[in-house]
Amino acid sequence: MRRPKLPRPRLPRTRTGQRRLVQAVMAGCVLGLLPATWMYLVTGDRLRTAADVPRTDVAVVFGAGLWAGEPSPYLAHRLDAAAKLYREGRIKVVLVTGDNSRKDYDEPDAMRTYLTRHGVPDSRIVSDYAGFDTWDSCVRAKKIFGVDEAVLISQGFHIRRAVALCQEAGVASYGVGVDAKHDATWYYGGAREIFAAGKAALDAVFEPGPRFLGPRETGVANALAAER
Repeated sequence: MRRPKLPRPRLPRTRTGQRRLVQAVMAGCVLGLLPATWMYLVTGDRLRTAADVPRTDVAVVFGAGLWAGEPSPYLAHRLDAAAKLYREGRIKVVLVTGDNSRKDYDEPDAMRTYLTRHGVPDSRIVSDYAGFDTWDSCVRAKKIFGVDEAVLISQGFHIRRAVALCQEAGVASYGVGVDAKHDATWYYGGAREIFAAGKAALDAVFEPGPRFLGPRETGVANALAAER
């Protein structure tokens, strides 16, 4: 049995039609690049290295997946950077924010355990169990944990979006993009950011509430008070 032939798309035959097609394609490309352009403009000079980031009370580390209950290599690199900043006295408290939507998946507790193994006292770690995405983490850092200024730690392909969204959520931020091996995950993350930039721009414009807000918590304030 022969398969039915699908109709082939027909290109415009007239010059006017071809010109309109080209204009439509160009307009689509411009619109597609606007969110990324916005992120670059908003972040400006807010990206730093671990060596020159300003001393700040709070660092925020975003979740990046678990492997058999342990931080993935990408998440471990973020946590290593936070531990280094703490040991050098450049930060005082680490807010770990990630997904704990299921009993068998707990990013914040895995991140806490990893940090304590690498020299960060448990009393200097605060957990956000409802950081389901970057925007939620930024909004909750501000509204739930009372963070006004922070160093954000993530991979290079994600850090601009994190800084841009936290800035929009009211958290004055510096971003530290940690090094990562350019493997399949890195390339996937970079490609994903092209589409994530569009969602980030929508979040910045419409400022939706996080998936879960809840009552205000004093964990960050208490940790800072104890440190002093």
